[in-house]
Amino acid sequence: LVINNPGCGAQQRAERLGIPWTLLDHRVLRDREELDHALVRCFQAEAVEVVVMAGWMRIVTPVLIEGYPNRLLNIHPSLLPSFKGLDGVGQALNAGVRITGCTVHVVTAELDGGPIVAQEAVPVHDGDDHDSLSERVHQAEHRLLPEAIQKMIPTWRQG
Repeated sequence: LVINNPGCGAQQRAERLGIPWTLLDHRVLRDREELDHALVRCFQAEAVEVVVMAGWMRIVTPVLIEGYPNRLLNIHPSLLPSFKGLDGVGQALNAGVRITGCTVHVVTAELDGGPIVAQEAVPVHDGDDHDSLSERVHQAEHRLLPEAIQKMIPTWRQG
């Protein structure tokens, strides 16, 4: 596990479960490329075959994309191609949609534009606010991400 925010929930969960983790704090590095070079070095040192981004909230550079072509997945809190970028939930609420959701996609150079692996719809209820809708989208992400990873395993084994 690589985290970029010290003390985050993922770090706490990893510690509880005895999963090794590494901190690469983007705030102390020069730029995104330096972070991605550090990530690739870290992953290669551990013989990582696939990278899954969840809660990372960083735009990646070609350094990471080319280091893990078609082996870099992201989970995004909207039904892509709608509401790309930051705060997909807020964008959905502002647009007044009745259905939003989450998407797992392959990361490419286009922000939230890579091939879609899986999606799950989440209804927007009357009276929803950012917190209530975010919670339901987050629950959907927890279901969808493991399913999407399982779906991709045969593809990764072939390549």
